[in-house]
Amino acid sequence: MNLASPTSHAVAAGDTAPSLTIHGRIATIALRNPGRSNRLSPSDLDALRQHVRTVDAASEVLVLRLVASGKYFCSGYDISSLASSDAPSSLYFGETIDLIEAARPVTIAAVSGGAYGGGTDLCLACDFRIGTTQANMFMPAARLGLHFYPGGMRRYVSRMGLNQAKRLFLTADKIGADEMLRIGFLTELVEPDELAPRVEALSLQLAKMAPLALTGIKQDLNRLVLGTLDIEANAQAVRRSEASEDMKEGALAWKEKRAPNFRGC
Repeated sequence: MNLASPTSHAVAAGDTAPSLTIHGRIATIALRNPGRSNRLSPSDLDALRQHVRTVDAASEVLVLRLVASGKYFCSGYDISSLASSDAPSSLYFGETIDLIEAARPVTIAAVSGGAYGGGTDLCLACDFRIGTTQANMFMPAARLGLHFYPGGMRRYVSRMGLNQAKRLFLTADKIGADEMLRIGFLTELVEPDELAPRVEALSLQLAKMAPLALTGIKQDLNRLVLGTLDIEANAQAVRRSEASEDMKEGALAWKEKRAPNFRGC
């Protein structure tokens, strides 16, 4: 899937490392190791962390897409790394996915194929999960003898409910795209040739929103689920938005029946 933009910020961890491109308000992280089903090694996780730091620091970026090349979206942590005495625990994988969930921009996963193990959690960490009819997923942790990290279990429960989380974790059932949509793993389902244009259209739609409101609402929705929402901080954000230039522009554009030109202030 080619949604990359011309401004590259790739990490020098090999030519299969996840890459980052930024074009205006839209950034794209691409998983580029199809020969290994886009599984993520410790160095890949380091690259992802650096990319998230980069987009978090780039205040102009409002949308972050995760895309993949090849047949699989992501097959999770490269568990062969655990054989090395100096490799990080799978907890490091989970902490990396936590950072993606908490990223400042709104995130979109373009689920072009199979998502397995931790790759399913990478999907669930994103705000929007658009999959194709070729998508499928399963969680083999119990079959492999691996206990799962807390953030991933929370995301399963918050996105799909406790019953579905237990079913997928404890049975290792493999399910297809229609079922993924039905239970809330996916937020939208499209045909394979519609994935890139649909992700692009949603990215542009989100990028046109008022920056302070868009990213602030996203973060507070996440905090609500985590039980960490600060009511006073939320009230301050509401008052700040009401006094912003973007609020004035939004109201004027609504009155004049035109598209607003938000500046993030």
